[in-house]
Amino acid sequence: MQLLSVVLAASVLLLVVWQPRGLSIGWPAAAGGAAALALGVVTWADVIRVVAIVWDATFTFVALIFISIVLDEVGFFQWAALWMGRLARGSAPRLFLSSILLGAIVSAFFTNDGAALILTPIVYDEVVALKLPPAAVLAFVMAGGFIADTASLPLVVSNLVNILSADFFHIGFVHYAQRMVPVDLVAVGASLLALVLYFRRSIPAAYDPGILADPISAVRDLALFRRSFYVLGFLMAGYLVSEALHIPVSLVAVGAAAMLLLMARRSAALDLGRVVRAAPWKIVVFSVGMYVVIYGLRDAGLIRVVSDAIAAAGRGGRGPEILATGYLATFLSSTVNNLPTVLVVALGIRGTHAPLALEHMLALANVVGSDLGTKITPIGSLATLLWLHILERRGLRISWGTYMRVGVVLTLPVLTVVLLALMGWLMAIGP
Repeated sequence: MQLLSVVLAASVLLLVVWQPRGLSIGWPAAAGGAAALALGVVTWADVIRVVAIVWDATFTFVALIFISIVLDEVGFFQWAALWMGRLARGSAPRLFLSSILLGAIVSAFFTNDGAALILTPIVYDEVVALKLPPAAVLAFVMAGGFIADTASLPLVVSNLVNILSADFFHIGFVHYAQRMVPVDLVAVGASLLALVLYFRRSIPAAYDPGILADPISAVRDLALFRRSFYVLGFLMAGYLVSEALHIPVSLVAVGAAAMLLLMARRSAALDLGRVVRAAPWKIVVFSVGMYVVIYGLRDAGLIRVVSDAIAAAGRGGRGPEILATGYLATFLSSTVNNLPTVLVVALGIRGTHAPLALEHMLALANVVGSDLGTKITPIGSLATLLWLHILERRGLRISWGTYMRVGVVLTLPVLTVVLLALMGWLMAIGP
């Protein structure tokens, strides 16, 4: 049974990454989950436990993507990108920096997948319209893909990984933000420095700002555009009080999405049917199916290996244990994707039977490794797979070799700086 669970998990991951003939990532995971249940690798009780783990994260993610899609249809993100282009005043290096910062903001509030889905085509189309050379176009899109994950640390809702980990360890929204916002600022700063140093020769000195349209011309429904700011204000206020009121963040996100959809139902600029069809339903299927398969590994020895590795590092003190957990999550994320990784490492942390304070520290290290460590290989995160697919549809194909050459050089130093920052911050303020 243990060998069967390992073979099943490996087969599902292979199909998810390979996606033969465009097969959606959701169906291999769903089939794997059904097979695990039929073969006795997991029970119905296990499925119920998995649903209890993933429901909040999944509903939050879908609600935020709904909000992102509506805002994109209204022209919100294109408006923001055009403003960034105007503020750069013809300086391509300033435009490069501003596009990275915009990506960091979108990732923080609308998830890393939202940044990949929404901003990638906007940035690509903008730099092509500005007639920047091919090397600069590649630099802009690579930077956008990189920052989508590395800047997805600050809030529970910034990454599906964050929500799953916070739910698993019962970490509240404010408690999480107090510990991770400063670390995210370090991540954004380190990412900016790494990206500028790596791509500095690919960015031209200037571009013609006259090519860019007036930002307001991107807005397709001015009334809905203005009302969307109230919805975003409600969303942030809801997040801040959710911990004190013991409200799942998914209820806040779903409430905000419902408000925006109700406002948008009469807008001539939107087709609500298309918005619903564009939602990432396949990721909902993937989340439940994949986690059922991974949950079946708990008796296959993998979780025990992870627990033992973390505990062994802990003999050197809390600092080494935090770093080891982050690097372990990085290795697994870059090898088998960060969504299975965050649950495997979370179960491993729970298996160490560490005190609650240390458990929360290790959980945050797992988040850092699972968010940032994904950038070494293309299979590290769903956001990267979506990003590659979007670019290929626009005629820009980035090979795995090209991606990994850039990914290794950029990710490892940024990851190390961020893990050290996390360790220092947590040791200073406590869990």
